[in-house]
Amino acid sequence: MTPRTVVQRIAGPAGALECAIDAPDGVARGIAVVCHPHPQFGGTMDNKVVQTLARAFVQLGWRSVRFNFRGIGHSEGTWDEGRGEVDDALAVIAAFRPESAGPAPLLLAGFSFGGYVAAEAASRLPAGGKPERLVLVGLSSQKQQVPNVPADTVVIHGEADDVVPLSATLDWARPQALPVIVFPGVGHFFHGQLVLLRSVVIQQLKAPR
Repeated sequence: MTPRTVVQRIAGPAGALECAIDAPDGVARGIAVVCHPHPQFGGTMDNKVVQTLARAFVQLGWRSVRFNFRGIGHSEGTWDEGRGEVDDALAVIAAFRPESAGPAPLLLAGFSFGGYVAAEAASRLPAGGKPERLVLVGLSSQKQQVPNVPADTVVIHGEADDVVPLSATLDWARPQALPVIVFPGVGHFFHGQLVLLRSVVIQQLKAPR
């Protein structure tokens, strides 16, 4: 959290959802929604990787929205084995992306379990409302059935990830011919490498496609 972070609650499918919003200076390019790691293993919207992604998006001129899944922090409801958590993400996207003048540009990102939620939510959005880019860090590719993603998705994984083996994410990415950016010697939580993570995300999103 920063002094400029705004915390608010929105209506979710299982009750109110707690959200933290950070805005750039000037007019935002759009909305960037970031999904946090597994709720049953300490994951919250204040996770350091999640906050790092949010800072990267704000630096690029996007309005960043982090949120707590149902049953976490001040969000209402209870764990729903991933099904309801995807619904939570879709509810947050809808709340911060009014469609009265057409849907605002969207970035969608997630860390670990949140990466699965982001990918699944992106797959369920209608054709005219898909995210401009998808960013998946330390993707939970072993325990969740992650859908295929667009070819320009940014996928980042630690070589020494002891929670989700790099091999699992490579096995998921290989049939899609999807590049994976590997941080050598880095574990699941990117300890000591958060500045580099932010830099790489910014570079990837700035690069021409």
